[in-house]
Amino acid sequence: MKRVKMYVWIAVLTMMGLSATAQNRLIIEADRGEYTINRHIYGHFSEHLGRCIYGGYWVGEDSDIPNTRGIRNDVVQALKDIRIPNLRWPGGCFADEYHWMDGIGPREKRPKMINTHWGGVVEDNSFGTHEFLDLCEQLDTEPYITANVGSGTVEEMSKWVEYITFDGESPMANLRRENGRDEPWKVKFWGIGNENWGCGGNMTPDYYADLYRHYATYTRDYGGNRLYRIACGANGGDYNWTETVMKNAGRHMQGLSLHYYTVPKHWGDKGSATDFNEQEYFTTIEKTLYMKELIAKHAEVMDRYDPQKRVGMIIDEWGTWYNVEPGTNPGFLYQQNTLRDAIVAGINLNLFNARCDRVQMANLAQTVNVLQSVVLTDEEKMILTPTYWVFYLYKVHQDATLLPVSLTSTKYRHGDREIDAVSVSASKDAEGKIHITLVNADPNNEQRVDTRLVGASVSKVRGKVLTSGKINDYNSFEEPSKVTVSDFNGATLSCDNLTVTLPPKSLVLVELR
Repeated sequence: MKRVKMYVWIAVLTMMGLSATAQNRLIIEADRGEYTINRHIYGHFSEHLGRCIYGGYWVGEDSDIPNTRGIRNDVVQALKDIRIPNLRWPGGCFADEYHWMDGIGPREKRPKMINTHWGGVVEDNSFGTHEFLDLCEQLDTEPYITANVGSGTVEEMSKWVEYITFDGESPMANLRRENGRDEPWKVKFWGIGNENWGCGGNMTPDYYADLYRHYATYTRDYGGNRLYRIACGANGGDYNWTETVMKNAGRHMQGLSLHYYTVPKHWGDKGSATDFNEQEYFTTIEKTLYMKELIAKHAEVMDRYDPQKRVGMIIDEWGTWYNVEPGTNPGFLYQQNTLRDAIVAGINLNLFNARCDRVQMANLAQTVNVLQSVVLTDEEKMILTPTYWVFYLYKVHQDATLLPVSLTSTKYRHGDREIDAVSVSASKDAEGKIHITLVNADPNNEQRVDTRLVGASVSKVRGKVLTSGKINDYNSFEEPSKVTVSDFNGATLSCDNLTVTLPPKSLVLVELR
């Protein structure tokens, strides 16, 4: 049966003008497209952790670093340039020990606390609700607030929603006005707890499902603000958590989260961010491809209880996790960011796009100075990481129509293991332009991709490429542009056939019009 299918496939390719001996064969159905790639798939995550908030975003009004009301101008502009659609805050594990009323009112009167999860440092609460929502307004992005379920109360979350979004007469709305904000904010996305199977309370799925229903009941829609309530979902492949929570609380939620980090070695020794060989590189890519299976299997569970796909899969923590940089605080999770991380980001974003029927949001961990950052800062200096440039290239997919693709990829082999060398995603924007993002994970060989465009009428092609001399190249404060985007001339268009030659270890954006 498999041999018959193969012969049929070769015959189809031959009729369509594609060589059956091509390295990689791709068909893009440009006249079809059922689903929209939600822009929120390109979201980010910022926790009170290390130098993400303090020194990353927040420097205070009296800083010599150019700022607007204490928020760094350079970081804001960098994130606006990649059209950041949403920002998740205040955690992470920190969220389930954060009491929001400690972070409002005059800063000099806000109580201090110890950040017990991350480094045991003093949290002075100078960056709180008003500062975060000011940041979101400066970024022109949507806030995504995670409420405290682990050590908080239903009343506490209910009052936080009221404080932020209610426009009437109430103690919380009046307190907001006393603190300088007359008009309410619009905040749609609310997470009800974080990792409640772990740092958020070590709960069972049955207990959390009941608790979630309790919290969801008392988070109100005020005025025109309609809440999108996101339940705590599974850790990696814990399908029982998804099953239990969907079964018992699915009808009360709009989203269900999923967390998965790509760790090259193991949690005791995660490996270096920059000093790695090809074996570690291959394992990293192999492990990040596990995301495809996770999405498929969790979606299968969700489909049993939500066949209409009303509940979005929210992958609100993903990315690489390595050992911290030598000499830095182990609790600050500061790591460098190489071309390997860019490859990981491109593959994951292609996977999220492909399942945009179910995946409605994703949040890279974390935006500044923590884990797989897009921005690194050092006092007044700022650099953009290789991962930043992936989001720069891929922003064209935001709110575009996903185009169905069929890819037969050659294999990238290392030892006795193999994975697909090429990853792809294609979309059509509102102007009719087609964008194709391709990743060549093979660090040693270029990959030619022969593409048949079905139902497309295009005559112009242009592209951008992200690559570098070595897979562990990175941008430093001494060499900030070692890994960056450049023009790509490896694509040729002939009628409805497109040939793209991908350099080794590269990401390419092709635009057709």
